Amino acid sequence: MNHAELTGKNLPDQPESATLEGRNKILGFWLFLGGETVLFGSLFAVFIGLRNQIGDGPAADELFKLGMVGAATLLLLTSSMTSVLAIQALHRKDIGKIYLWFIITGILGFAFLGLEIYEFFEYVHEGHTFSTSAFSSAFYTLVGFHGAHVAFGLLWLIALLLQMTKKGLTVVTAPKLYVFGLYWHFIDVVWVFIFTVVYLMGKVG
Repeated sequence: MNHAELTGKNLPDQPESATLEGRNKILGFWLFLGGETVLFGSLFAVFIGLRNQIGDGPAADELFKLGMVGAATLLLLTSSMTSVLAIQALHRKDIGKIYLWFIITGILGFAFLGLEIYEFFEYVHEGHTFSTSAFSSAFYTLVGFHGAHVAFGLLWLIALLLQMTKKGLTVVTAPKLYVFGLYWHFIDVVWVFIFTVVYLMGKVG
């Protein structure tokens, strides 16, 4: 049976790693995430070093609203769970559930992004712009960079679902969905660190 015939219910139990190409995609993506980890680690280090350099701008404990940030965190963590359910559906070759759980993942991701954009507008209104202080520059760079990753992930997810609509679930499309799941978990983990280091530490001083 060639790769073109491996579709739908004919797929093996773990279609994302059924071919050498699929396994190489997953390995290559783990290496990519290693580089991303170093990059985010550098941004965290810069933020920690500058978080008390507020100049004439507001301090973190005056700005941050943990209720809104907590709601955004809940949305993103829930989207991580729904992406797990989507990958489990992939292993069952349940195409309907793959669509369902990934669409819910996308909706939650867009809701998170909307709250983050609203948060930024609120901070700018309170005088906390990118150039207000070293702290504000480090904050917007770190949190904004993460937000850009979320936005990219949502566009990527839409493209993957459209591709699966056209080509079906195959040993070619399955690794792409699996790799997206890894990416989404990564940005969720990064957000947990942002929530802790930026927001919680900011409120407690």
